[in-house]
Amino acid sequence: MAKCEVCGNDYDKSFSITKNGEQHVFDSFECAIHALAPKCAHCGCSVIGHGVEAAGTVYCCANCARQSGVTEVADRAA
Repeated sequence: MAKCEVCGNDYDKSFSITKNGEQHVFDSFECAIHALAPKCAHCGCSVIGHGVEAAGTVYCCANCARQSGVTEVADRAA
């Protein structure tokens, strides 16, 4: 068994994820998201979908990007 690096649970179904050459061990996707998902630069929520990226900054949605001054994004196509 391996111990989750977020919650400390020693679980027989834990899994590992390698990110940027560094290996991480988790007992659930919830813990993996908490530890590894990028955070929105505006509201701070975990970005678990595609999100929006502008000038190297990640946002959870076009609204957060616009509120941060990014004008080139839209929630839907015209």
